Amino acid sequence: MARGGKVKERDSPERRCVVTRESQPKAGLIRFVIGPEGEVVPDLAAKLPGRGLYVSADAEALRKAAAKGHFARAAKRAVKAPPDLAEQVDAQLARRVVDLLAMARKAGAAVAGLEKTKAALVSGKAALLVQASDGSARGRAALRPPSGADSLVSCLSGNEMGLAFARDNVIHAAVLAGGLAERIRDEARRLAGLRGKDGGATSPDAAGDDAAAGEGPRTERQTTE
Repeated sequence: MARGGKVKERDSPERRCVVTRESQPKAGLIRFVIGPEGEVVPDLAAKLPGRGLYVSADAEALRKAAAKGHFARAAKRAVKAPPDLAEQVDAQLARRVVDLLAMARKAGAAVAGLEKTKAALVSGKAALLVQASDGSARGRAALRPPSGADSLVSCLSGNEMGLAFARDNVIHAAVLAGGLAERIRDEARRLAGLRGKDGGATSPDAAGDDAAAGEGPRTERQTTE
């Protein structure tokens, strides 16, 4: 995956970023539409009506688009873009990835915890290795992602991963091959583009195993799932 969430599938439809003016596959861009009051509205699912305006999945590009009038020039009209647009998109994309992981967990297509993750990887059933961006570098390096492009997802924090698995904190998880894995891969590409390499800073002092990293106590709800 290239910087800014760019992907390289040649058959994917392309659109032009209103900031960089570069064309790239839609999968690496964030779509926006202009609302009825002239407001810039993120359309992450690409389903809202109206002409789409596209920006690279890159935080700096989004900030420029909001602050430098790129949306207005592309739409050829006055528009209102919030100054925290990049942060809004980040939060919405993170929620999409978390929700998809939760769906995979409930469908039996995702597991969390060091040992379960390792077992899924060794069995060859895992399509994605998901690791917290704030986990220890040593702990994360102990597991090798499956073969294939973008098979390592590391753009979520341990707390965000915990939301998907009904735990306080999760460091290691695996998603089994299937449609949900592909959807998670696609959304994670864009989120990683916004958050930069490795999805954020990795703490060298954070624990690398389940117990020390906070992947321990389950809630009552977890026990019954």
